[in-house]
Amino acid sequence: MCGISGIYGFADKESAGALLKRMNDSIAHRGPDASGVYIDEMVALGHRRLSIIDTSADGNQPFYNSDKSLILVFNGEIYNYLELKEQLKSEYEFRTNSDSEVLLAAYSIWGKECLQRFNGMFAFVIWDKIEGQLFIARDRMGEKPLYYTYQNKSFAFASEQRALLAGSFAKAKLASDHLGEYLAYQTVHSPASILEDVHLVPAAHFAVVTKNGLAFTEYWNPAKNSKTSIDSDTSAQGKIFDLLQSSVEMRMRSDVPFGAFLSGGIDSSAVVGLMSKIAPGRVESFSVAFYEKEFDESRWSSEVAALFGTKHHEIRVSANQFLELIPEALDAMDHPGGDGPNTYVVSKLTREAGIKMALSGLGGDELFAGYDVFRRMKTLEANKWLNVAPHAMRSLGGTFLAKMAPSVATKKIREILSLAEVDFANAYPHSRRVLANADLDSLIYQVGNPSKTVDAICKEVGNSTLPLLSKVSVAEMRTYMQNVLLRDADQMSMAHALEVRVPFLDHRLVEYVLSVPDNIKFPNTPKQLLVDSLKGLLPKNITSRKKMGFTFPWKLWMKNELRVLCETNLQYLNESGLFKPESIKTLWNRFLADDPSVTWSRLWHLVVLGHWMKKNGIKG
Repeated sequence: MCGISGIYGFADKESAGALLKRMNDSIAHRGPDASGVYIDEMVALGHRRLSIIDTSADGNQPFYNSDKSLILVFNGEIYNYLELKEQLKSEYEFRTNSDSEVLLAAYSIWGKECLQRFNGMFAFVIWDKIEGQLFIARDRMGEKPLYYTYQNKSFAFASEQRALLAGSFAKAKLASDHLGEYLAYQTVHSPASILEDVHLVPAAHFAVVTKNGLAFTEYWNPAKNSKTSIDSDTSAQGKIFDLLQSSVEMRMRSDVPFGAFLSGGIDSSAVVGLMSKIAPGRVESFSVAFYEKEFDESRWSSEVAALFGTKHHEIRVSANQFLELIPEALDAMDHPGGDGPNTYVVSKLTREAGIKMALSGLGGDELFAGYDVFRRMKTLEANKWLNVAPHAMRSLGGTFLAKMAPSVATKKIREILSLAEVDFANAYPHSRRVLANADLDSLIYQVGNPSKTVDAICKEVGNSTLPLLSKVSVAEMRTYMQNVLLRDADQMSMAHALEVRVPFLDHRLVEYVLSVPDNIKFPNTPKQLLVDSLKGLLPKNITSRKKMGFTFPWKLWMKNELRVLCETNLQYLNESGLFKPESIKTLWNRFLADDPSVTWSRLWHLVVLGHWMKKNGIKG
């Protein structure tokens, strides 16, 4: 796990070297173990290393092939590097034990087809001196970010936006066209970003940059790569257990101490349980506990840790202690979003315990139908009569419900019932919205279509042959998971130089679970297929307890200990000229007055945006 940056197309080597140094220095937190650069007449490449596999200097980057015609900078891990090395050794003479060399060897032998063979999380760039081109690729699930700008035939890239700002390749200007999208979804979806002229290389894509331009190609698509399964219940459970165990085992490959995040929920407990069976006595687990009892899950995480004999670390947080960490967490945000401080705190604890790599249970809800949105979409499909009912009657019914029982849920029901057609492709884009169009109209001057990217994803997925719940899974993965959870997990863990690996996102497991029919995946309760597949690994009191989620008591804190911080950053937004006068103050006052339709998550991403703009000098 590392940080990469680079430039293609520049006026002279001296100025390129100075810019690259600024870019590389700005992401030093991602790789404290080593730093390296490569500069020639065409390209400048920078690397900051966090050494996990082959910690010797032999694995430092930029990495060269034997004749130095290929130069690699790479962020991430190729988990199946040992198997690939065995396949390649007859055609390539290896000189290190690093997965970086395996990646470069695979590209030199197989070209772009190497991507089909990789099992990993990665963002990498290879400079091919003979072909005069940059080859760029990002992993299937979008675990590792890669931002870029492309202007006047000059291409600059980096693991974080702050490096593009440091190198003056990006203007410190908000992408005003995407403000409505950020407010609606607490993020900006790939391939766009919150900054003007800055983009993300899309997940599961590669790109080629030459003097003639930039071209992208998709190499994997979960909606197209999964075929409907005809397995029985028990056969599906066996395959899922084997695939998850293989994924965990592969992600435990490390030459440094490793651990796992443990909330005590099904997903993280399953990962810790499998890790402990693979490496008894070697697993260290980490969790956050609260003094506020109603939010505390430490009883469950401690029980799981005792069950599997892990060396357990628990940090107990009060509002005042958390308040001290909030500015650090917000400063660490490279791209603003609605999540993150949770991961920042547990990553800090984990790294301070001497751990450089940790496994996470992220992805289990998205893959195994763990969210309420899955149930809602099933309900919509079961009530196809909604599309037969007159539109005016549906719309009136939704309005009446929202007025009689005001809440975030009833507001979304009203929006869905007012649609011209109630189906997955039209209804899903409302599921992850934190602010509706009516809210946006009251806040900003030009709303546009904040759901444009999500609409396009849902249309594509909706036209696939996947089962309904798998369509919802793909939509969740390509929107909320990639653009909120994974982005924040990366920036918050890498702020502490901690590598986080996600076993539930192994593409083999993803492809198989997406192929499973709905009646097997969700016969009665959410995530039942996962629980049944674990073959008694977890006790029933863990698998059947009420889901709490890995979250902090934001509502209490924002109204009390964090109130000054929230109001200061909201006031900054209020004075930015981006928002209608007093509109943010009005929304904040509704939250303070316990308006049921304005929960803490409707405000927190605004607090984050204000802090991020102020810290980075971003103009509206």
